[in-house]
Amino acid sequence: MPNRSTEPIFQLIKSLTRSEKRHFRLFTNRQGSTDGLKFIQLFDALEALETYDEAQILAHVPSLKRVQLANLKANLYKQLLSSLRVYHAGQNPDIQLHEQLDYARVLYNKGFYQQSLRMLEKVKVAARQVEMPHIVLLALDFEKLIESQYITRSIKDRAETLATEAVDTVEHLSKLHELSNASLRLYGLYLKAGHARNRADHEQISRFFRENLPPFEDSKGGFFEKLYYYQAHVWYYTLNQDFRACYRYAQKWVDLFEQAPHMKDLQAMLYIKGLHNLLATLYNMLYYSKFREVLNTLEEFAANQTRRSSPNTEILLFQYIYTNRINAYFLEGRFTEGLEIVPELLENLEHFKSQLDMHRTLVFYYKIASLYFGSGYYHKAIEYLNLIIQHKDLSLREDLQCFARILNLIAHYEAGEDASLEYQVRSVYRFLGMMNDQQPMQVEIFRFLRNVGNIAPNQVREAFMALRDKLMVIAADPFESRPFLYLDIISWLDSKITNVPVQEIMKRKFLLMK
Repeated sequence: MPNRSTEPIFQLIKSLTRSEKRHFRLFTNRQGSTDGLKFIQLFDALEALETYDEAQILAHVPSLKRVQLANLKANLYKQLLSSLRVYHAGQNPDIQLHEQLDYARVLYNKGFYQQSLRMLEKVKVAARQVEMPHIVLLALDFEKLIESQYITRSIKDRAETLATEAVDTVEHLSKLHELSNASLRLYGLYLKAGHARNRADHEQISRFFRENLPPFEDSKGGFFEKLYYYQAHVWYYTLNQDFRACYRYAQKWVDLFEQAPHMKDLQAMLYIKGLHNLLATLYNMLYYSKFREVLNTLEEFAANQTRRSSPNTEILLFQYIYTNRINAYFLEGRFTEGLEIVPELLENLEHFKSQLDMHRTLVFYYKIASLYFGSGYYHKAIEYLNLIIQHKDLSLREDLQCFARILNLIAHYEAGEDASLEYQVRSVYRFLGMMNDQQPMQVEIFRFLRNVGNIAPNQVREAFMALRDKLMVIAADPFESRPFLYLDIISWLDSKITNVPVQEIMKRKFLLMK
């Protein structure tokens, strides 16, 4: 895939919709003719390019000198952001509220203190309605400034009222930040290492959870306090693989939005992320009927023509819908049918490349590799697994790095790459040792693959059966079940034992699960 330029101004222009571009031209023309404005000429030049190229820019704008380019790009960037701020203000209450604070400041500077105070009171009311206490606190600080400097005679006992409001708001914000900090730290643990690997990990995560989550009464909290409280529990139970408990809190997360439908538009990102986490839990629980129901809810939200749309929500909807569509193919055992969406998935990955974090991209590569593996296209599976293995930042999703290597080993075996198999086994064994991630399941697979060349053809089936028996015992231990979330090795072994394609084995399991 070609690399897209990382020049910020170029990325921003390429992300603009047709209506955003039209608004920008109207915005820059608000004070009269734009003829001769060099930043408009620069905008036109950048818009016409497929890739960022300064030589082509200078050729497109002959009056522009190279030494002027940096300043002109900075000016254009500022103008674009100003235009987008105005364009999207109606969809973002925080932008509107900050604008009202700016108006209050203008009135204050003009000496209209009563008008400024009335504006600030409106800001507080509106901010409380959309659960933004940080903006309430900004308005309160401004009110206190005005009241402390001028005799406004606005209301009796005004000083005491403002002081009480400020204390209550600060306490609310403090609790909110404690809960959001706990949620974010637990999410950070998940991104770094994934699920707990053993009892020691479980105890460490549980201790971290107890120490960081503040006491909280569910019935007394506001929308965001409840949300962060539920989020923290979702990450905690996900880390510890307690999916039944995780399901309970993921459902509470989604129900919170169902009870306050207006928040689906105001906080669409958090709503669809809640649906995604509920889907991930249902997938791990193999709760297919509920999984389909929630996936339909997510797809209906995406297709709703009346919802507020933004590039941010569209990127997230792409990630979550495609992730869970692939998970549905896994549950149903329809790997070959799943390959049909790979071209459009790759097209969207390229389209959103500048906005996607590497974590999401690596997860998609693993899922694509799994589709190819399940369909019997082992060399294609290896191709996508190598994209993960060659990624140098090992601090991100250590678990994904480890299991990509395990699946890569099995794909090499299936592809008949016996010559490189022993080297691959040694290489992966060293890597997992470095990552402190050698688990019983992995050790048994290494042992099998290392010795498989010495097994007589008429004994191979019995060797697969023996490996399956060992892994079934390991999978029964809740602290050793983590590897089986990433790699359904049991189904692969069943396919080797029965000489039936792995996706046929998965289809049979799906029919029993329904």
